[in-house]
Amino acid sequence: MTEELTKYGDFEGLRAQAVALRREGLSRRQIRDRLQLHNNVLLNRLLEGEPAPEWTKRPNAKDDLRAKARELRLEGKTYDQIQVELGCSKSSISLWVRDLPKPERSRTAAEQARLAGRLRWDHELAMRDTERQKTKAEARSEIDTMTDATLLAVGTALYWAEGTKDKPYDRRETVTFINSDPSVIKVYLAWLRLLDVEPERLRYRLMIHETGDVEGAEKYWADLVGIDVASLQKTTLKKHNPKTVRKNVGVSYRGCLVVKVSQGADLYRRIEGWWYGIVDATPSAG
Repeated sequence: MTEELTKYGDFEGLRAQAVALRREGLSRRQIRDRLQLHNNVLLNRLLEGEPAPEWTKRPNAKDDLRAKARELRLEGKTYDQIQVELGCSKSSISLWVRDLPKPERSRTAAEQARLAGRLRWDHELAMRDTERQKTKAEARSEIDTMTDATLLAVGTALYWAEGTKDKPYDRRETVTFINSDPSVIKVYLAWLRLLDVEPERLRYRLMIHETGDVEGAEKYWADLVGIDVASLQKTTLKKHNPKTVRKNVGVSYRGCLVVKVSQGADLYRRIEGWWYGIVDATPSAG
């Protein structure tokens, strides 16, 4: 820059000439030629802060297209429709209208019919669910108390449905109960308390597929039964079979809890006796 100033003379004097020419309406090229300048950086400094004359502000040939494209977009036209009407590229259209809301796609008669059908079905499902929940609530209110006799019968039936049983070909007089439903586990443990089974005799173990959240499931069941996670016996992991399409997956899958009563042979015999006592007391058909 020093060499340029030496060549062209005093900077302020040169700037005064450039500004005067600019205010006369000359373009940058005209000023450069008039002052015989060949350094654009120097020219920029000389004209710094001076606006260009109006006649040099040539209109952009695409300004009209841009305005029309935005107008068509606001009317709900797609990129394809705008391109056909204006003959410009989609990339240009996207650049011009990307800040505008996307138009709603018009539906065909078939699509409208499918939508109407789906809305009717959604309404039907909602009505059915309301009726379903009403029936459940009414039935739930019918059970207001749980007597010891009722709990004894309920717990015995639960065990006989879900617990291990002794067989003539496989003598197993043990009390082991397995279930994945926390509400069932809650009732079963209440039944064991009714039978005066001490908490110290209970052994808990988790059974879960290896693809499940083992650590989360262990904490869930430990919290449910009121013990420390460390008190659980070693978890049994079920091998994953990729050919099997399982439904019990996701965050709600917590495997099954195994509840075993130690020294349970005598209790098992009583359970079997209670069960067949229930069977004998049940009226026969007809």
